[in-house]
Amino acid sequence: MAKIAFLGLGVMGYPMAGHLQAAGHEVTVYNRTAAKAEAWVAQHGGAMAATPKAAAKGADFVMACVGNDDDLRSVCTGPEGAFHGMSPGACFVDHTTVSAKVTAELYDTAKAAGLSFVDAPISGGQAGAENGVLSVMCGGDAAAYAAAEPIIQAYARICRRIGESGAGQMTKMCNQIAIAGLVQGLSEALHFAESAGLDGRAVVEVISQGAAGSWQMQNRHETMLDDHFDHGFAVDWMRKDLGICLSTADEIGASLPVTALVDQFYKDVQKMGGNRWDTSSLIKRLRDKS
Repeated sequence: MAKIAFLGLGVMGYPMAGHLQAAGHEVTVYNRTAAKAEAWVAQHGGAMAATPKAAAKGADFVMACVGNDDDLRSVCTGPEGAFHGMSPGACFVDHTTVSAKVTAELYDTAKAAGLSFVDAPISGGQAGAENGVLSVMCGGDAAAYAAAEPIIQAYARICRRIGESGAGQMTKMCNQIAIAGLVQGLSEALHFAESAGLDGRAVVEVISQGAAGSWQMQNRHETMLDDHFDHGFAVDWMRKDLGICLSTADEIGASLPVTALVDQFYKDVQKMGGNRWDTSSLIKRLRDKS
């Protein structure tokens, strides 16, 4: 069992830290809003700290699941950042979806301080975090990954090292690119079924068993048909992720025409007031245009 710090107790981090504590690890949590950390300790045990630096002191592994590049820099290298509290040889595991640029920056900073850094973004949504069945895609030194992988297994269905530092974030970009197209396609299919007077649930029951089937179809079609979007991964976060994808595509010379289009569709959803709606709310844009 390991001594672990977990930084960031949002809809993903809160249950992930809980799985680590349940697995028998000694977990200390930090959250920007202290009340969330207090609630976590009351529910799961463990301990809380007032700063990332304090949480990381003496930890074998420091896991983070925060909001964006700036949030990650702050909890790593800010005045009270975790890197200032970590001992040489400790490993930082970043579960945040961020740019490859900040990953490279923090990997180099960690290495210079005698620390390991693994980029390990996640997929599977809130339900995947709660049920401990996330997909974790990793980049970093092989030895650091080998040490971190048994810890990550507490909340993973699959955990794999894709390559050197940054490969995990690049893989997460592939994930978000694929999801964007899938959700738009599913939205159009369900909108078409509704417009044609078909029973959407019956349609999905049939087509989900064939080549059209997907996780999105299986897990989101009913809430989409019910016009319910108060759950899951928020549109604001998806636009943040797609922005990273599109910026990186420009840098590496990749063409993402569908992703760019769906990003603009999500912008339309934001204009409708759907910033915090689930990403499957793309269908609302189609309904409003019909």
